[in-house]
Amino acid sequence: MTETATKKPLLTIRDLRIEGQSGDHWNEIVHGIDLDLHHGEVLGLIGESGAGKSTIGLAAMGFTRDGCRISGGSIDFDGIDLVNASQKVRRGLRGHRIAYVAQSAAASFNPAHKLIDQYAESPVVHGVMGRTEAQEDAIALYRRLQLPNPDEIGFRYPHQVSGGQLQRAMTAMAMASKPDLIIFDEPTTALDVTTQIEVLDAIRNVVREFNTAAIYITHDLAVVAQMADRVKVLLKGDEVEEAETRTMLDSPRKDYTKSLWAVRSFHAEPKPAIEAGATPVVSVRNVTAAYGSVPVLHTVSFDIHKGRTVAVVGESGSGKSTTARVITGLLPPSEGEIAFNGNVMPGSYKKRSKDQLRQAQMIYQMADTALNPKQRIGDIIGRPVQFYLGLKGKALKERVRALLDEIELEPDLYIDRLPSELSGGQKQRIGIARALAAEPEFIICDEVTSALDQLVAEGILKLLTKVQKDFNLAYMFITHDLATVRAIADEVIVMQHGKVVEAGPKDEMFTPPHHPYTDLLLSSIPEMDPDWLDGLLAQRQQAEG
Repeated sequence: MTETATKKPLLTIRDLRIEGQSGDHWNEIVHGIDLDLHHGEVLGLIGESGAGKSTIGLAAMGFTRDGCRISGGSIDFDGIDLVNASQKVRRGLRGHRIAYVAQSAAASFNPAHKLIDQYAESPVVHGVMGRTEAQEDAIALYRRLQLPNPDEIGFRYPHQVSGGQLQRAMTAMAMASKPDLIIFDEPTTALDVTTQIEVLDAIRNVVREFNTAAIYITHDLAVVAQMADRVKVLLKGDEVEEAETRTMLDSPRKDYTKSLWAVRSFHAEPKPAIEAGATPVVSVRNVTAAYGSVPVLHTVSFDIHKGRTVAVVGESGSGKSTTARVITGLLPPSEGEIAFNGNVMPGSYKKRSKDQLRQAQMIYQMADTALNPKQRIGDIIGRPVQFYLGLKGKALKERVRALLDEIELEPDLYIDRLPSELSGGQKQRIGIARALAAEPEFIICDEVTSALDQLVAEGILKLLTKVQKDFNLAYMFITHDLATVRAIADEVIVMQHGKVVEAGPKDEMFTPPHHPYTDLLLSSIPEMDPDWLDGLLAQRQQAEG
């Protein structure tokens, strides 16, 4: 037997059952889960949306979200019964011996306080150390996590650092009280591939150095291969199977697990060549733009034609979303111009006509925050129909129903629901329907699959491809997921520091030789090999040395 197997687990969960409230009724959503976790061990929880991953991860802290309750089973953390413990005991553990790292660091930090003050709060409150010692400890941990300017970065506010830096600062904050257990809930989902490498390496180093136990929740199978010692696969609150990571990757036993391994098989059909002399739907011509006095785009140019998908890739701060803001008129360019169907558009959306505004629509990354939680689905989709097309009454309702059919949601079942009654994938489908409601010629898809599990994301990509074919739409697809680029793009634009560094047809872009920056992006795509991250880091260290 291994040394880990002979030691008493730090965390033991037996027959865990959790119920969720729907109206006056309680329905079981987690059905008798068992789990053991030792010091220094990382357990990966994977499965599609609604599998119960985050619910189980939070339960490991003795916590449930509003509308949920633990209805059965036991949770033993180092001899403490978390199911029956008092609120005082559980609160004393959280942030001290058990920590949580959320998916969105930007939403988890208080924007009004500096990073180092937020780091120091937990160890000071729990009496682990004084404020001065906590600040010194923060700087040491920032250095260990390879944050830039570790002596100074803590004195910045959250909005003054990048997404990857904020995620590492959040990992540092979780480690502030030197916890025994950390729950990582999709900590790299929203990060570009190069930043993700830095964060994964930082998390692994911290777990190893402090012999911390960790639950790593993710829908990215290649990421879990780098992080976890064991993997537990979940489906609708049930365990499908559990095994050591290498065993699970090499020979999954269950059909559902095999289906997870087989995702991303979808690839859009090749499209005919663009006719010579065809006018692009969108032309970005030598655009330079700035936020105040800070230049962010530098002579950016590209075209997007009818029925084509142009993927724009690059790490955080490369200018992808800023380019989208310029196209939609939210950020007027200081130089250059935007043309739709050959006609130059006013730089500001305020000066564009209703019909000019109608031509370009957006689908947003976070459907949760993009849909008004107080409006019914029929009203969310119906508003742009009424605003842009002037439909009312029966004609408006029929159009909304037709759009629900187009996104493959049954109108009678969904038209009167609230967003809170939909899954993540269904919400994103509503976002697609709302964009289609204006009958645009061009849609900007801004990281529309990054927050979705791989099975749901594949369904969204298939839907977007179908919709594009039905309406001959032009897409600008902003993404940091190069697997998505392979699946859906016709052409690829690579951006860095506000400039286009490489552009061309997808097949050419994925064929060497590449621009050095493109090569960096491609080499940073995680692979389903537990040794991939170690090999990549060793290779880069050798190249630098």
